[in-house]
Amino acid sequence: MKKIALEEHFYVDGFLHPMKANPDRSDPEFHRYAVERLPEFDALRLGAMDQAGIEISVLSHYAPGVHGERDAAAAVTAARRGNDLLAGHVARHPTRYRGFAMLAMHDPKAAADELERAVRQLGFKGALLNGHTQGVYLDDPRYLGFWERVAALDVPIYLHPTHPVTLPAVFEGYPGLGGAMWGWMAETGGHALRLVLSGLFDRLPKLTIILGHMGEALPFLLWRIDSRFKIVKPKVVLQKPPSHYIRENFMVTTAGTFASDPLLCTIAALGDDRVMFSVDYPLEYSDLAAQFIDSAPLSEAVRARICYGNAARILKI
Repeated sequence: MKKIALEEHFYVDGFLHPMKANPDRSDPEFHRYAVERLPEFDALRLGAMDQAGIEISVLSHYAPGVHGERDAAAAVTAARRGNDLLAGHVARHPTRYRGFAMLAMHDPKAAADELERAVRQLGFKGALLNGHTQGVYLDDPRYLGFWERVAALDVPIYLHPTHPVTLPAVFEGYPGLGGAMWGWMAETGGHALRLVLSGLFDRLPKLTIILGHMGEALPFLLWRIDSRFKIVKPKVVLQKPPSHYIRENFMVTTAGTFASDPLLCTIAALGDDRVMFSVDYPLEYSDLAAQFIDSAPLSEAVRARICYGNAARILKI
């Protein structure tokens, strides 16, 4: 079955590369596989797509990308350079690749302007943001103008994991626990809930946020989130329960989570029109992702929506 994949990463020189900076933090075979493929846009990447039945990959820069740059002016310049480089690779394979912009959220006005340029001039399908920017989260009031521009452009924002500003003590002593094994999910799910609790979606009800990894566990916790929201009474009064916004303003992908039980739970919680196939290439294996979704216990109509139709609708492909 043909597929669109939305969390597919690349790397270009000039940005922080955590895997090269810390080569001893991952399995050597996995490290070699990922480091070789991140900067590659031709035979290896296209071959993996062909093997998995992926017709289109939406490419985004490997974390932290421009978010790792501390100087705001340098970040703005770097984001533009990175987007131009990606646009060149997409132009060489226009039927196979699309792009998500990198944005320097250090400067909200510059980020909004660069998103508009990336969408209108480069043909990108939205942006992927690697979590907070130097400890500032996307619910901060300084970003309201940015979100208004996102809504006007009618493109999705993919909220991708990053490390928390400070590592909680509970993760200390166990390498990986504070990262992809668990900590990134808590960080990114919490970031998404900050957007919900800020009232952003009451103000801009057409916004679409994409979460990877089966929604960073949020689909499994909707009842409890609503229950505790009634009791804790956060400072913002929402028009609807928090679960309403997660169901209406969020899409989730299968990136990095290739198991039927969480897939079926996510579909039950959100609906089969809110779930999209993805790999997390090359941090995951495309053939494994394809085997999972092609054999999942779904009707062919639902499988087609998850593999292709939902992404085509959201990205206007």
